[in-house]
Amino acid sequence: MPPDTRLDTDLDHRASSSAPAPPPSEPPSLAPRELARWAWRQLTSMRTALLLLFLLALAAVPGSVVPQEGVDSTRVAQWQADHPRLTPVYEWLGLFSVYDSVWFSAIYMLLMVSLVGCIVPRTRVYWRGLRAQPPRTPRRLDRLPAHRSFTTDAAPEEVLGLARERLRARRYRLRRPTDDASDEAGDGSVSAERGYLREAGNLVFHLAIIVVLVGVAMGSLWGFRGSVVVVTGDGFANTLTRYDEFSAGPFFDPDDLEPFDVTIDDFDLTFIEEGRQRGMASQFRADVTYRSSPDAEPEQRELAVNHPLSVDDTDVFLIGHGYAPQITVRNDDGSVAYSGPTVFLPEDTTFRSFGVVRVPDATGADGERQQIGLEGEFYPTYFFIRGEGGGPGTAFPDARNPVVSMLAYGGDLGMDDGSPQSVYLLDKDALEPLTDDEGKPVRVDLALGQTVDLPDGLGSVSFDGLSRFVKLDVAERPGQGLALAGLVVALLGLLGSLYVRPRRLWVRAERTDDGRTLVSVAGLDRSSGGDLSGELDDLVTRLSPTPQTPQEQTP
Repeated sequence: MPPDTRLDTDLDHRASSSAPAPPPSEPPSLAPRELARWAWRQLTSMRTALLLLFLLALAAVPGSVVPQEGVDSTRVAQWQADHPRLTPVYEWLGLFSVYDSVWFSAIYMLLMVSLVGCIVPRTRVYWRGLRAQPPRTPRRLDRLPAHRSFTTDAAPEEVLGLARERLRARRYRLRRPTDDASDEAGDGSVSAERGYLREAGNLVFHLAIIVVLVGVAMGSLWGFRGSVVVVTGDGFANTLTRYDEFSAGPFFDPDDLEPFDVTIDDFDLTFIEEGRQRGMASQFRADVTYRSSPDAEPEQRELAVNHPLSVDDTDVFLIGHGYAPQITVRNDDGSVAYSGPTVFLPEDTTFRSFGVVRVPDATGADGERQQIGLEGEFYPTYFFIRGEGGGPGTAFPDARNPVVSMLAYGGDLGMDDGSPQSVYLLDKDALEPLTDDEGKPVRVDLALGQTVDLPDGLGSVSFDGLSRFVKLDVAERPGQGLALAGLVVALLGLLGSLYVRPRRLWVRAERTDDGRTLVSVAGLDRSSGGDLSGELDDLVTRLSPTPQTPQEQTP
């Protein structure tokens, strides 16, 4: 008789159905809604907020190391000329305008979203905790890390009354008796808690950080910042065309510029003569005359570092200074083709300075129009080191032996086509060096009061005088008051979160078989590293000035 195949098949089917399914090779993928919820929780976690805050501080470092277009485009141009290989990389990364870059803005916005998403749920939790009562008294107080117990002849109600009075004096919040029969707050024990301001300090700190970010954003969106160089004796009017550098937020309207003007009457500078700080400026200040509007009366003011001039909502800062040699270029017939103080920008702490002179309308010996460019350096206290590796330099930043040394160029200055150029750089693409009879480039070396003739009947160059200039930084930041208030509040919140220590105390008093009262006191410090020994000892002393038969003392 053939075997019953149906039975074998049924047994195999039962065995296969009862066997556990093999674990999946990879976890199941999250649905779009679950993935979005997970991403939101990660973004709004406190760890992510702290990481973004650190990244924001780190991202601001290039803005203080790399020259910025909105602050000093001349330094940017010089840096790009000195580093032609790195320039394309820096431009692609936006390092010449860090605070306007996409990646910096992305970190900024993510930090704002993270802080808001982190604070809102924590505020709800804190509000519920603030309204809740202190927890009930544990049954075994002796199991807590810090506890005391003693016996006394006072009645339990008297001991508990003293405990409530003492704890209220120490700004503890007491648990109120309820109708719940299992509630021990009204039955032989006192439950108290303090330190609610610790979490409030955390919330205030994070809210204040948001306020600071909003204030900074307001200044970036509705404010402006510009810089201008003004020679002593000249003035500056707050108009857009007068600025050397100017950057404004997308919502700033140039018509909103305050119509004030400033004149630099005098500039006082003192250099340190001796010691390791020799050559450093000990102080510099400018005496200015300003008018808040064209019709206003002139007012006198002293402008110094960290003491800006405030006109309505605009602040004028004194941030730098330098020299402006009085250069005069004459044509071959003696007529003046160029004359005036020429700003030379300092290159180091010795005030070795770089500058250019443009003469677009010079006249040659043949009477034809010529364009001349001079580019070189100014040395306040000139000296020359001979030998290999030597060269000109300045021994001291004060003007004790001023010398101007420049190379002369002829050709097209590029000023006729109307293209914008920096007044502190010379575009030599269409210029050729002027040469002497031996074919060497002409270098114009001038001490104060000297004159040098140019070749080919192009006239002469003289160094007739020396002035100083100041560099002013003009800024309007609508949100700076809000940002300052946010910083102050953030500091207060941080101090509260650091120094306020949440803790709980419990006191139980009950009759013993011998008719005396056993008092148990225990505490729990909810902050790390807290020590309640002193507070428990003080409470025990208040409840029984001469405690009898201490049962247990655990610090």
